[in-house]
Amino acid sequence: MEDIQNKEEVKNINTALAENLGTYMQDNSAAEKNDKLAQIDYKMVTFSLAGKDYAIDIMKVKEIAKAGRFTYVPNTLPFVLGVYNLRGEIIPIVDLRLFFNIEVEERTNGNLENMLIVSIGEQTFGIVVDYIDKVVGIQKSTIQPPHPLFGDINIKYIQGVVEVNNRLYILLDIERIFGSKIEAQSRVEETQRNMMARAAVGTVEVKQTKKGAKAAKTAKAEEAPKAPVVDNNVDMTFVKESLAQMRKFTVSEFNEKWFKERFAAWAKQRGKDKTQLASTEDADLFLKEFYSPCNATWWTKEYADQIYKLLPDNTAKQIVAWNPGCGKGMETFSLACLLKKRYPEAKIRIYAHDVDLLNVSNAPLLSVPDAVANDWYAPYVTKKANNDYTFTTEIKNSIMFEYHDCANTNALPVVDIIFARDLISFLSADAQRGLANDFEEKLKGNGVLFLGQNESLEGNTKWIHHKDGSIATYTKE
Repeated sequence: MEDIQNKEEVKNINTALAENLGTYMQDNSAAEKNDKLAQIDYKMVTFSLAGKDYAIDIMKVKEIAKAGRFTYVPNTLPFVLGVYNLRGEIIPIVDLRLFFNIEVEERTNGNLENMLIVSIGEQTFGIVVDYIDKVVGIQKSTIQPPHPLFGDINIKYIQGVVEVNNRLYILLDIERIFGSKIEAQSRVEETQRNMMARAAVGTVEVKQTKKGAKAAKTAKAEEAPKAPVVDNNVDMTFVKESLAQMRKFTVSEFNEKWFKERFAAWAKQRGKDKTQLASTEDADLFLKEFYSPCNATWWTKEYADQIYKLLPDNTAKQIVAWNPGCGKGMETFSLACLLKKRYPEAKIRIYAHDVDLLNVSNAPLLSVPDAVANDWYAPYVTKKANNDYTFTTEIKNSIMFEYHDCANTNALPVVDIIFARDLISFLSADAQRGLANDFEEKLKGNGVLFLGQNESLEGNTKWIHHKDGSIATYTKE
């Protein structure tokens, strides 16, 4: 296997990536070349980790590169080396060896790393490997199902295995590795087609029902406009399925009350037979009323004051909080400042989790706008040399941003506060129940749980519901 340090090799591979052609393969005759190309319907970029051969789909790779001296990001998981400026775009760098718990020699300053620059949806990552070999063209039908014996990694990250020229390549599922949130557009379109078909059936059923109406019903009453039927199970089912497919929003006991009220208002606004969600824009419009105040933005003083009043008395020397679904970090920093204000003598510790690796990598570097710095945040910010505002070292050190999917095992200590607004609704039904159980397990007896303003644990006998204005909190029974 040739070292990637060969500059001509780098050029050749990048050319193959850009053109998506098998120019890297050479044959002894034009006839053989044409014959082989006719059979190739899948190309992959091959590389090695700990002496074993791996590959990923060429369509996921933008380019290859060599780089070092990444910008360190504190409080991230061990496999995140930092961030890197790729021609003006700041991207997170992940060491795939560390991700798979493969031993790596100690790094020295100035060492260049072999990187694959990959794109998952709209996000770009740099992944560090041992060596990058070449582009290999194969027949997709030759890819065999994965087996645990083929690699030192979890089988769920393996798409398959394929043998080429007596070398066995482990084909990685790069989307699964990075927890991609990419929408499957074909599934959306299929759902929409199904909705249209079922809507047609529903229309026939409605007409048949009207024909069977009581004879005493007057013609005038028949012609009178009807209010939207909130419990129209057919229409509501269509909308539920669309929200799940388009925006991964799962209607369940945690948000069903809001969903029914929102559907009634939606039906009244849109009119009869126009309740269906025909696009992601429709789904976003439907969900616009769902989100809590100051979602994904800086907290206003009014909202911060409301949360402050709901934080319980606590004389502990350390206050520990869990903020799953932290997003870009604005909510987490707001919470950190507020906790420091509420518990000035305590050491604050916040575990901030998200499945968006780019967000959690960039969050510690978040700058503070002037308007925010001069608002209620003022005691917790400081000016940098360039006159930009940033949070104080104490606030920054109180937060640990981590790449983590809360639907999986949450290895956390018991916590005093759980702040999980507008999160649980965007998980599958099983994950929702699992996370609710985690909340009960991780929260201290005197702790408090914050959910989104339209998410609820009412009716769950394990929790006591408290309401203050539009904000609901929960304590353990």
